[in-house]
Amino acid sequence: MAPEDSTVAAPRFPFRRTLTDPARLSKFWLARWLVGGPGTGHAGEAEEHHPWQRVIWLTGVDYFSTLGYQPGIALIAAGVLAPFATGVLVLVTLIGALPIYAQVARRSYAGQGSIAMLENLLPGWNGKLLVLALLGFAATDFVITMTLSAADAAKHAVENPLLHSLIGDHKLGISLLLLTLLAAVFLAGFREAIGAAMLVAVPYLALTLIVLVRGLIETLLRPEVWTKWHLALESRGGHGHIAVGALVVFPVLALGLSGFETGVSVMPLIDGGPGDRRAGRGGPAPLGRIANTRKLLAAAAAIMSVMLILSSVVTTLLIPPDAYRLEGPASGRALAYLAHEFFPAWLASVYDVSTILILWLAGASAMAGLLNLVPRYLPRFGMAPTWAAHTRPLVLVLLVVDVVVTLIFRASVEAQSGAYATGVLVLILSAAFAVTLALWQEHRWLLSVYFALMVAVFLYTLIDNCIARPDGVIIATVFIFVLLSLSALSRYMRSTELRVPYGYFTDHASAELGPLLVGKKVHMVPVKTSSLAERQRKAEEIRRIYNVKEPLAFVHVNLLDNRSEFVAPLEVEVRREGRDYVAEIHGAIAIANTLAYLSEMTDPISIFLGLSRRNQMRQAFRYLLLGEGETGLMVYAILVRYWESTPEEDVRPRIHLMCD
Repeated sequence: MAPEDSTVAAPRFPFRRTLTDPARLSKFWLARWLVGGPGTGHAGEAEEHHPWQRVIWLTGVDYFSTLGYQPGIALIAAGVLAPFATGVLVLVTLIGALPIYAQVARRSYAGQGSIAMLENLLPGWNGKLLVLALLGFAATDFVITMTLSAADAAKHAVENPLLHSLIGDHKLGISLLLLTLLAAVFLAGFREAIGAAMLVAVPYLALTLIVLVRGLIETLLRPEVWTKWHLALESRGGHGHIAVGALVVFPVLALGLSGFETGVSVMPLIDGGPGDRRAGRGGPAPLGRIANTRKLLAAAAAIMSVMLILSSVVTTLLIPPDAYRLEGPASGRALAYLAHEFFPAWLASVYDVSTILILWLAGASAMAGLLNLVPRYLPRFGMAPTWAAHTRPLVLVLLVVDVVVTLIFRASVEAQSGAYATGVLVLILSAAFAVTLALWQEHRWLLSVYFALMVAVFLYTLIDNCIARPDGVIIATVFIFVLLSLSALSRYMRSTELRVPYGYFTDHASAELGPLLVGKKVHMVPVKTSSLAERQRKAEEIRRIYNVKEPLAFVHVNLLDNRSEFVAPLEVEVRREGRDYVAEIHGAIAIANTLAYLSEMTDPISIFLGLSRRNQMRQAFRYLLLGEGETGLMVYAILVRYWESTPEEDVRPRIHLMCD
């Protein structure tokens, strides 16, 4: 048996799951329905590929939807300086975020993103703890995307004159309703469709452009608004004071950087041409897909930059301060406010509906992102319960979290903007750090120094945002604490799973001998050392005390250096030694789990396990942290747990516990 990327043409061990399907075991219809839905997690390469000009709209529903609330937030934070602060945002986007994610795309073409880059660059427990912390911030980003988008959609709905008579001022209730509908759609089996994203994002951008052009025409027809703005700027001081003010306010606008992580996550959907069809699967990197992803990121950044600059100028000149004040009629809906000023109510309502749809779809994109992100890491780390591999339970958990966050912030767009910006900035900061570290390891010194400067820029922005608006840090800290606590508990509870996805022989000779060990033909004898003297001593003792006549299969397990992994494949080398067999196992992350897996694969007559007679508490910690410990008792516990979840197919092997 050989892995997919191996050149050894030998058969694999037959795959067996560590647990029986919980949907089949459960006696309750609700439990069967919860775990009976589609699985989650990253599927690897996409089956369908599309031109990047179509895939861009999947990024756009997240990225472009921020136009629904970004101009209003900029007005509240910066006032007359909003266009300059937005200019700083655009500059950071083009010379910072865009180059960073262009580098991420080259190293993460399967859509894993910057978090996976850091995991690969920082192996072991240090890397995993960092990933868990980043997942807390990513959860903040995605959850706030859902709750903030729902709150802003509700704001557009209650401020619409045609809808106001029907729904009144119940913004909180509308937000909760939109979140519930979002969860209901995913419970029914939602699959994000490029067509749906195009149908929503393209009309929204077209209508937004119409509103902006109409606003620019209005500013040309009313030159007094330019004079008023110029006088307001003069009151702030000279050019230096304006520049400093824009730089100080810029961190508040950082939520306008969202969308880049989504841009690299959709890479598997992008068609890179015929040369990329077989690339990226252990072969060369799909250069066409990488190039087209960079085009997607550049196009999205260019569109958003133009829209942000135009929107900040138009809203600053045409919306009076009383209107964009906190909870004012233009707060959280600056462009919609102008649409109602310039167009008939029915046409402005069309823009409201378009805005509500793209905000709702942005929440769907965030939900899909979390449903993809959580199973990609936590189950593989052993830090999530088994139901985390199913969509419906996760959707319900996320709905509860969304409801709690919405109630805490009372569906306020402005109150949630700080938390949103924190999540966005941490993800971009992690991407910048990962790119800097990768370039440094590649000895590309100049680029590494450049991106190190970007790390400093985003670190300053993050710190400033956290000081001014600590909500994001508080929420992320809660998420990280809960995540770490539940992850540690889950890993402890799942420590007695088999934890081996598959095994493969290292050579043809081992593959030929392997079947001779299967099916009640040998007695399994684990040994601590791979010495001939130890095996001879064990064989003499077992045959003398237990009167064993059949061959013995001595098993020596070699552990990985990095035992923070929860599951790992095994390499098996088998050779004859007289009438007995010797199996050398490589790549294991825990001795007891490996022995239990081998027992299920070979079905021995009996297993002879040694007891160390050492302190049990110390041995338990050695097992949890290092994969060692009191092996004999742990093998028995793992096998009993596995047998309880599987039908009685064969006679179970006898287990003998021997004092070493």
